[in-house]
Amino acid sequence: MRNKKSDIKSDISQAVPGSETLSAMEPLLLSEGSPHRKELTDLAAELIAKSAGFRRSLPLAIQSSLAEMVRAMNCYYSNLIEGHDTHPIAIERALQNNYSTDPRKRDLQLEARAHITVQQWIDRGSIKKNVFSSSVLCEIHRRFCSLLPDDLLWVENPDTKEKMRVLPGELRQNDVIVGQHIAVSPKALPNFLSRFESAYSQLGKVETILALAAAHHRFLWIHPFLDGNGRVARLMSHATLLDVLDTGGIWSIARGLARNVATYKAHLANCDLPRRNDLDGRGNLSEEALVSFTRFFLETCIDQIRFMENLMQPDLLRTRILLWAKEEIQLGKIPPQSIQILEAILYRGEVSRNEMSSILNVGERHTRRLIAALIEKGILTSDSSKSPLKLVFPATLASRWMPGLFPASDID
Repeated sequence: MRNKKSDIKSDISQAVPGSETLSAMEPLLLSEGSPHRKELTDLAAELIAKSAGFRRSLPLAIQSSLAEMVRAMNCYYSNLIEGHDTHPIAIERALQNNYSTDPRKRDLQLEARAHITVQQWIDRGSIKKNVFSSSVLCEIHRRFCSLLPDDLLWVENPDTKEKMRVLPGELRQNDVIVGQHIAVSPKALPNFLSRFESAYSQLGKVETILALAAAHHRFLWIHPFLDGNGRVARLMSHATLLDVLDTGGIWSIARGLARNVATYKAHLANCDLPRRNDLDGRGNLSEEALVSFTRFFLETCIDQIRFMENLMQPDLLRTRILLWAKEEIQLGKIPPQSIQILEAILYRGEVSRNEMSSILNVGERHTRRLIAALIEKGILTSDSSKSPLKLVFPATLASRWMPGLFPASDID
């Protein structure tokens, strides 16, 4: 047995089980009397409005293509939080079954592909029950871990050096310490997960948004799986935002969390702390810390929508893509008529193959050759040979088309 998961060793340790009373996890929600409720409700309202406005601003076909890119972005930044730096170009190659010959890099590509596969399952509306139910959370974990290479399914206890295998979709059978927090003992996990579900599954839209950070932390506080809890927590948050805000998957909080990872982890650690005094709520854990994390979480969501809005401004996006196309034409890498094709698709979102001939004012055979060249280049796609053509946002062109979305590539 080999352990490749050096980034999670600190999560596994011998532990004396802590309090097994459900009140140890309270408060699960911000109190009605919290002096911060109005401020946070205003942030929730702003998030609802900005998310809806951004989606309305994009043609449906562009939304679909952007969601594919955001899925890779979500995967990249979620991996980065776990200490795994797999560049989006390497992720894109993995989706095309093009893997590195280096075993470690190949394992990380397989991990990225597993994440994207699970997020596709979520994005397609496959979750029929409430995402906060233990059965759904176990299913997310099972789907992700069952696609991992064996080397990524082993964790090591840093004290005893015992190596333990992560079982996909199964609750842990070991006591663990996460940072300074003694997690719930294995026998108590079902009761705590049941309380978790009842607290978060019956809330209205605004209350669910206000509870996003609380649910995110309390799931990690329970720590139901031997490994993969952070991944499941972020996918749970993604699924909740997708459902309650109908985001269409065109933006993601993962980028914001990864770019502020020290602050993110500090908030999680602070939320583990007990109530400070009589002014710090009425539960066992600090409500002030939960308020602070909620503010950070909502502001991060809003910030990421603003970032994507700026990136997708029609005039700027069109300028960046057409400038790239002109350079490619000058280098003889794409046909001259590519400009007309891209302009039409950027304006309308998608264009049927039959219409393309009249747009280009050339014959059908020549049109087919032009379309084939751009599909081969990886910048156009269609669901079938008769479906409309739409744009692709390839990771290899992200630095030109969507600067700031990913770091510069150092992949050869």
